[in-house]
Amino acid sequence: MMTVRAVLLWCMAGSLAAWCVERPAHAQPVYPQKPVRLLVGFVPGGVTDLLARVLGQKLSQTLRQRIVVENRPGANQVVAAELTISSAPDGYTLLMASAGLTITPHLRKKPPFDPVRHFSQISLVAIVPNVLVVHPSLPARSVKELIALARLHPGRLTLASAGVGSPGHLSGKLLKVLTRMSFVHVPYKGSGQAFGDLITGQVQLSFPTIPAAIPHIEAGKLRALAVTTPKRSSSLPAVPTIGEAGVKGYEVTGWYGVVGPANIPRDVVLLIKEELVRALQSPDVRDLLLSKGAEPVGSTPEEFSAVIAADSAKWGRVVKAIGLEPD
Repeated sequence: MMTVRAVLLWCMAGSLAAWCVERPAHAQPVYPQKPVRLLVGFVPGGVTDLLARVLGQKLSQTLRQRIVVENRPGANQVVAAELTISSAPDGYTLLMASAGLTITPHLRKKPPFDPVRHFSQISLVAIVPNVLVVHPSLPARSVKELIALARLHPGRLTLASAGVGSPGHLSGKLLKVLTRMSFVHVPYKGSGQAFGDLITGQVQLSFPTIPAAIPHIEAGKLRALAVTTPKRSSSLPAVPTIGEAGVKGYEVTGWYGVVGPANIPRDVVLLIKEELVRALQSPDVRDLLLSKGAEPVGSTPEEFSAVIAADSAKWGRVVKAIGLEPD
């Protein structure tokens, strides 16, 4: 029969063994143990930069580590994307990616990356519709009137975009293919320059993001004709979709999300995803994004990967249909 002292020693030994099993001597430290870089492939001030800074600030609080937003503009986010791909797959270098990530590979004879295979998809962050806007001096108050005007004066209207192959460029090209309207594309080095000439009337139409366009629409400097998404935007509820305006088959959905280099450990990916979703569900972040015309989402890595794959396939077809030759 065991004495009381023997029973206590036996219990203590069993508890110690269980503790050792549950906590191995060489357990890995909990992520993150140092600041995390969140790369942005564009200059400060745009939608991508805004989302990165809003979410970066929130994640810094919840993860208790600094999220350092780093702008690496160039070549429609190729510079930032390649820097992400070449980084260690440890979760300490992330990219706030935009839908342009699925367009660029189709514009190069030697694609710089595969938008699915070369990244770890973490979460879709927001849907940001583009809006077809025209200078107020243009005598067109609907998509139908714009198409008629472009057909009446072939080659006279000019479309401003942030560059060849940008979402704004391809949004216009898709409309051109579906309606057989005529306009001249004027590419700029960024959306800021394009807006400047659009507002002064040097160019007549464009497809900017809603967050970028709303201040100019409200000030009467631009006229909104339609949004590019299948559903109307809550930020511009009175503005119809291009589909509603009579252009069947037209749909361009701008999205933003967080990715990292391929092969980030699954537990790290899920941890970041959970914190992103929590941030997007918080009232302060959600209200701020909605006020800017961005619709918060939050998704699983698998859902985001499916969006990227479908978008890449779609833009591949569009690039071929409009006859853009890869550089």
